[in-house]
Amino acid sequence: MVHRKRRRRIAQKAGLPPGTLVATSEPTHPAFAAHPEVLITRILYDAAGYDEREVAAIEEAFPTPGDERTLWIDIDGVHDVGILERVGSRFGLHPLLLEDIAHTEQRPKLESYGDHLFMDLNVLHLHDDSDEIHAEQISLVLGGNWLLSFNEGPQPWARTLRDRLKADKAHCRKHGPDYLAYSILDAVVDDYYKVLERIGDRLEELEEELMASPAPKTLHAVYALKREVINLRKSVWPLRELIGGLQRERDLVRESTGVYLRDLYDHAVQVLDTVETYRDLLAGMLDIYLSSVSNRMNEVMKVLTVIATIFIPLTFIAGVYGMNFEHMPELSWRYGYGLIWAVMIGIALAMLAYFRRKKWF
Repeated sequence: MVHRKRRRRIAQKAGLPPGTLVATSEPTHPAFAAHPEVLITRILYDAAGYDEREVAAIEEAFPTPGDERTLWIDIDGVHDVGILERVGSRFGLHPLLLEDIAHTEQRPKLESYGDHLFMDLNVLHLHDDSDEIHAEQISLVLGGNWLLSFNEGPQPWARTLRDRLKADKAHCRKHGPDYLAYSILDAVVDDYYKVLERIGDRLEELEEELMASPAPKTLHAVYALKREVINLRKSVWPLRELIGGLQRERDLVRESTGVYLRDLYDHAVQVLDTVETYRDLLAGMLDIYLSSVSNRMNEVMKVLTVIATIFIPLTFIAGVYGMNFEHMPELSWRYGYGLIWAVMIGIALAMLAYFRRKKWF
């Protein structure tokens, strides 16, 4: 239902000029259930100090001329296009960049706009009561001494990162906004590891079910997990390209930050390798399920074939003596009935012994 609603909202852009701001998502995050207002946090810091406060109007977060401290404006909620327009006007952001922020189903990417960089990526969460992966878009705009972050809703990593910045003599306060952008990317990749760990546990459970007693519900679970892994790959694969692009950036990314980006790139590659491994395992699990079902069907057919084979000669004997011809000596013989039963039972036991010796069942 949510996807249909988003498609309708995206369809509203048809025929509009490029760069026209239309919010294609609604404030569905639980944080906006009671208060749909956008949450804006302004952080100013340097090696000497840290200042954080929530502001009611976006203009209160704008930098003050002459202030050399690093500015981080963290905005939770992208459904208010008015705020996006004011931020774009103050920092000179391209209309296409603002359009990408408002459209929350973008592919992760990195784009350069001269004096600032735009990054789009997905943070992933795995629900506790299901295997469904929930993705939220994060948009970062990196400038000379400022960083803008736009989130669909409040992010756990944001509070953790602020606490690190608040710590006295924090390592990250000694660096500029490029290191802050790296820290956000690193937190996102760390969340990928948490998702992969849960998926790995679920894979082990499904493998045990497949080996023990495969059922249609197991097949449905495998297909559902396979879809989630494919969605995860769509987020991780372009993220590797994004980090690689940052490594090649020379104007807004310092050389000291490039060392950390190389390490982050290795982590992204490791995550991608794990995703590819899980995708191959899931494809193999589908083959295992089909093989298990086929083997079970073969066992059933083998038993039925053995039973049918045993009854073929018995049916023949019963058919011969069921014709009731007048001149059949066995029909009037006193011990004929018992003898026929003995012959039939003897044939059945002999055939069973023969099948057992051949290990046909």
